[in-house]
Amino acid sequence: MKVILNQDVKGLGKKGELVNTSDGYARNFLFPRKLASEANSQAMTELQNRENSKKHKIAVETQEAKDAAAKIEGKIIKVTAKAGQGGRLFGSVTSKEIAAEMKNQFGIDIDRRKITVNDIKAFGTYPATVKLYQGVTAEFKVAVSEA
Repeated sequence: MKVILNQDVKGLGKKGELVNTSDGYARNFLFPRKLASEANSQAMTELQNRENSKKHKIAVETQEAKDAAAKIEGKIIKVTAKAGQGGRLFGSVTSKEIAAEMKNQFGIDIDRRKITVNDIKAFGTYPATVKLYQGVTAEFKVAVSEA
């Protein structure tokens, strides 16, 4: 019997999957516990619509990430910081500060956890990358100057 899972079932499948089970297992275990529903034509249509919706959402998010990557790719983010003698910074420039400057300069709101940069503890220009979406990354430079 073909059923559509309403919840994850260990050893059978994940929520939303169409699986084939024995008739007794479906009638006596899955249906009474509301773990699955019968795969009739209406349920199959709803499953297909959900899958199409998911694919469309992923396509839209990927395109938005590619557009943002095109805006960021190869750009220089200018960050100012205070420093002591010898050009050593008080502390370091963090990804949080880089994300804030990126929003100010380019209007792109990026989560600080997606920015990868080595420790910046002196003035200069440093390479950095940002992972916008699965498979979509952009490289840019961070220019640190005196405040």
